[in-house]
Amino acid sequence: METSRRILLKTGLVTGGAALAATPALLDQRPSAAAPPTRTDPFTLGVASGDPLPDGFVIWTRLAPDPLADDGAGGMPSRHQQVGWQVATDARFTDVVRAGSVRTGPELGHAVHVEVGGLLPGREYFYRFRAGRHLSPSGRSVTAPDPLSMPASLSMAFASCSQFEHGWFTAYGRLAEERPDLVLHLGDYQYEYKADSYTIPGGNVRDHRGPETVSLAGYRQRLAQYKTDPDLQAAHAAAPWLVVFDDHEVDNNWADEIAENAASQPGFMDRRAAAFRAYYENMPLRRTSVPAGPDLQLYRSVQWGQLASFHMLDTRQYRDDQACGDGYDDCPPAAAPERSLPGTTQEAWLAERFAASTQTWDVLGQQVFFGRRDSTATPDNTVSMDSWDGYPASRDRVVRSWVDAGVRNPVVLTGDVHAHWGSDVLTDWTDGSSPVLGSEFVCSSITSGGDGYDKADGTHPWAAQNPNLTFWTNLRGYVSTTITPTSFTADYRCLPRVSVPGEQAFTRASFVVDDGVRGMRQVADNPLPTARADRSLRAPRSDAAIIADTIEAETGH
Repeated sequence: METSRRILLKTGLVTGGAALAATPALLDQRPSAAAPPTRTDPFTLGVASGDPLPDGFVIWTRLAPDPLADDGAGGMPSRHQQVGWQVATDARFTDVVRAGSVRTGPELGHAVHVEVGGLLPGREYFYRFRAGRHLSPSGRSVTAPDPLSMPASLSMAFASCSQFEHGWFTAYGRLAEERPDLVLHLGDYQYEYKADSYTIPGGNVRDHRGPETVSLAGYRQRLAQYKTDPDLQAAHAAAPWLVVFDDHEVDNNWADEIAENAASQPGFMDRRAAAFRAYYENMPLRRTSVPAGPDLQLYRSVQWGQLASFHMLDTRQYRDDQACGDGYDDCPPAAAPERSLPGTTQEAWLAERFAASTQTWDVLGQQVFFGRRDSTATPDNTVSMDSWDGYPASRDRVVRSWVDAGVRNPVVLTGDVHAHWGSDVLTDWTDGSSPVLGSEFVCSSITSGGDGYDKADGTHPWAAQNPNLTFWTNLRGYVSTTITPTSFTADYRCLPRVSVPGEQAFTRASFVVDDGVRGMRQVADNPLPTARADRSLRAPRSDAAIIADTIEAETGH
């Protein structure tokens, strides 16, 4: 029986893109229950969930029967629609425990965000939507454990950098097959470029639709194009996500109110507002992240019982501009003590979170390389101005805040750089024998940069002058982790190629951080076999070519 509007209002269901739990109900099958938004399936972008709490999570969809429409409206009419939703304990939806209806419309890009509550902690649930006679695919989500409990383990994967043009999103599909409890996406979910402006050797596999994204219609269309990919849809449907953006969701290497090419973008704040609006519309975010013009509250913490706290950072919106014109540079002004990457307010917030933490693992989900990477063997310090190396005083304050708080096990997770890296956080970045203060795991890109390549010893040429660097491979993929009360295990998952669909993933290397022990130790090493590498990958690279590829990936795009 249909849950009436009077009942919905009485039980606290909020219309307009967000909703609280309503009483359980079946999705009405009658043609007259609600006017169908279109004659064709509006659920072309799939479903997603995110930001889990012990009593619930956000579930998301967006109506778009014509997802690539140039006006960004997805083929939807300019009127409001009612969308029904269900949450069940089983994949067949025989035990529906929460259900309701929510209104969406053109001002929301016809997106639906339902903040489901009233669920049990530490449980698996399934969800779906209905618009008129159309039923969405179902998704799987998981509630966080009871805050005082100690889970036996958590399966978590993290990923970043999915350039649609550079390859197939097979890595997302392989991630989905692992059915993790939680997925962290660390930025560059989409890229802003028009077709053929960011190309890879041998040519792009696919093309972007539309011009470079600068308008709300453009960002909506581009995000819709990404979300039509079946592997990305599978990854969203497999588990709840915690998302943060990096630069390409707006503009390459932007910093606060400054575009990459500021002189040619006088309307950058309007562009940022459009990008933020489209990002919120297309992500499973809570109403606390509804943007206000060019501002969006994104940094937040999510607790997983007493096992882990995930501190999701925003390293773009509040940063000081990159020093010395960006790029790789030996730039003394970058070390000015007042400069900050996350901004002083976010630094203070993070220090408070560290001080309040009682969890075994404190995990920072953030975008740009945290550890030191001096790119030359000479006495200078030529580093990336876009990473924490370009804000060393800010980095020192963050590290000091977890040391002063007595954080038991600090772990930094990073995206952005299109390669897998391992790096320990050292007291003295130039002295490998100095005390280790934490560890950083960096995931490669899903596709950005195209087909990658491997080096059998897993060592980047920069490791010689950067003792913190423990591992590197330029293969594409993601990182799967298993977190327990006694260890944090990271498996670097890789694909031989992304230029063809359907490749199998393999674990290139595995590292473990033991509870109470600073620093990572390697427990598995599986280089891509030479015969397969010769057949699948680009020719082996010289050290000079590897360095050039690294800098190009991080400065050019």
